[in-house]
Amino acid sequence: MSISNTKPSVFLADDDPDDRYLFEDAFHEVAQETDLVMANDGKELMEILDLTVPPPPEVIFLDLNMPFKSGFECLSEIRETNKLKDIPVVIFSTTSEKEFIDRVFQQGANYYLCKPSSFPKLKNAIAQVLSINWSEHRPPTTRDKFVLQC
Repeated sequence: MSISNTKPSVFLADDDPDDRYLFEDAFHEVAQETDLVMANDGKELMEILDLTVPPPPEVIFLDLNMPFKSGFECLSEIRETNKLKDIPVVIFSTTSEKEFIDRVFQQGANYYLCKPSSFPKLKNAIAQVLSINWSEHRPPTTRDKFVLQC
C-alpha cells in the first residue's frame, strides 16, 4: 500500500466489506482531494498507523465491533501512543447503546456517529466530519454534543 504525501488522508477501520464499500463511494463523492486508507479490522488499523504516521491522518473513522482488535482497544492504544494521541477519532458504529457511547466519550473519542441508514445521509455525515477544522477544534465537553446527528 502506498499513501501519497501530497494529499491529506482519512482512515476508516471497519470489518464489514459492504460498509467499507458504501463509505468509500460516499467519501469519494465528497472528498476528491483526500486519500482514503481502509483497514479491515483494528489490528490492521494499528499496523497501518504504526507504519505511516507521521504524517497523521486528518481523522480516523473507527468501527467498534471488529475482530482481532476492537474499536475500544484501538481507541485506547491511539490515545496512549505519543505519535497518535492527537489524531481526531470519530467512532462510526451501528451500536447506539448508551454504555458504549459513554465509554468511548470517556476514552477520548472526538465524536460518535451512528452509521447512517441511507447513502445521502452517509455523504452528509462524512462531509460534516470533514468540514471540521481539527487544528482549531476542541472535543465536546458534554455528551449531548458528542453524538453527531446526520
